[in-house]
Amino acid sequence: MIRSPKTPEEWDSYYDLRYIILREPWNQARGSERNEGDETAKHLAFFDNESIIGVGRLDLMPNNIGQIRFMAVSNHQQGKGVGKNLMLHMESMAKEENCNEIILHAREIALPFYEKLDYTVVEKSHLLFNEIQHYLMRKKI
Repeated sequence: MIRSPKTPEEWDSYYDLRYIILREPWNQARGSERNEGDETAKHLAFFDNESIIGVGRLDLMPNNIGQIRFMAVSNHQQGKGVGKNLMLHMESMAKEENCNEIILHAREIALPFYEKLDYTVVEKSHLLFNEIQHYLMRKKI
């Protein structure tokens, strides 16, 4: 099931997964998995029974653009369709919000995943933690 976290425990699990997948392997501080956009964004979690095994965030930007951020899937669940289902759900949400394009900054290792979902590379973007190359990608919806 895909939905937004509701309880304090679900929110803790949501942010824990973001930290474990996106920050901890690079020795980043707890809390670095959050930012000011969390207050206004749409958050989604993929639930397997009571456990959150995937997360993603949709930011609504000016000019009818949605931005997907903080995509993370549990290591033992990768390659099983969790990320794809989260992406499709966020694309649907973006359409409901009258977005006509989605952008994201993908880690180099994730480019094939997003390309399978019809995202195209626009340009090389930032280098996170001085070692993780990101690329701006976009998709018309």
